[in-house]
Amino acid sequence: MKKKIRGERLFPILRGVFVAALAIMMGLPFLMTVSMSLQTMPEIYASQPVILPAKLMFSNYADAMRAGSWGRYLLNTAFVTAVTVVISLFINSMSGFVFARIPFRGRGPLFVLILLGMMIPAQITLIPVFTIIRRMPLMGGNDWMGQGGTGLMNTYAGLILPYIAGSFGVFLCRQFYMGFPGELDDAALIDGCGRFRQYVTIYLPLSGPVLASLGVLKFTGTWNEYTWPLVMTQGDKMKTVQLALTAYRTEGEVYWNQLMAATLVACAPIYVVFFFAQKHFVSGLLAGSVKG
Repeated sequence: MKKKIRGERLFPILRGVFVAALAIMMGLPFLMTVSMSLQTMPEIYASQPVILPAKLMFSNYADAMRAGSWGRYLLNTAFVTAVTVVISLFINSMSGFVFARIPFRGRGPLFVLILLGMMIPAQITLIPVFTIIRRMPLMGGNDWMGQGGTGLMNTYAGLILPYIAGSFGVFLCRQFYMGFPGELDDAALIDGCGRFRQYVTIYLPLSGPVLASLGVLKFTGTWNEYTWPLVMTQGDKMKTVQLALTAYRTEGEVYWNQLMAATLVACAPIYVVFFFAQKHFVSGLLAGSVKG
C-alpha cells in the first residue's frame, strides 16, 4: 500500500521534471535568438557564449528593417497568406463535408487517392506545378496554347493557387464531420435543405475547432514557405519575408544580430495567431483524430 502511495506521489513529480526539461529544450533556441538580436557583432563572435548582452541593442531591429522594403515584404506575405487560408478553409471543409456526409459511387477509392497525396513530397511536384503556372493560357502574355509569356509567374495568383487545397485539410475536415449524428442530415433534408445549404447553414457554423486547427496549420505553412516563392518571384517587388531574410548574408559575413531581429519580426504574426487560436487548435485536432 505504501509503495502504491509513493508511486502515485512520485509520478507527478517525474512528469513535472520531464515537462520542465522539455520546455527548456524547446525554449532555449528561442531565447538565444532573442539574445543574439540584441547583441553586437563582437559579442556574437566572442569565444564564450553571451547570454545577457552588456547593452541591449534595440537598434538592430531598426537596422534590419532598413535593409530592404520590409513593409512591402510583410504586405506580400500577409496578403498571400490571408487569401490562401480563407480559400483553403472553404475548399477543404466543403470537400471534407462531401466525403463524410454525402454517399456516392466511388467515394472510398477517391478518398484513398486523396490520401495518397499526403505521401508525395512537395519537391516532387515542384516542376510540374511550375510548368502549369508558367504555361497558364491567356495569362502573363501567353497565347491560348500557353506560349510566349510568363503565365502567372511573379504574381499573387501564382503564389496562392498551389496552396488553396490539400489532402491533409480534406482528411481533417472529413474526420471531424463524421462525428456528427446522421439524424442531423435527415432533419435537414426533411426541412427541404439542400446539400450546399446544409453545409453552409448547419455544418460550417459548427466547424470552429477544426477550421481553427486547419487555419493555424495553413497560416504557418504559407507564411513560412520559402521554396515556392523563390521559384515564382523575380525582383524585390514580390518578395516574401522568408526570401527577405537572405539579405543579411554577404560573401564574407553574416550579420547575425540583424538576421535574428528580422527573424523574430517575421515570426511574430505566427506567435500571435497561435496564441489566440491555441484552444480551438488543440480541440480541433483531438476532434478530428478520434473518428474513423
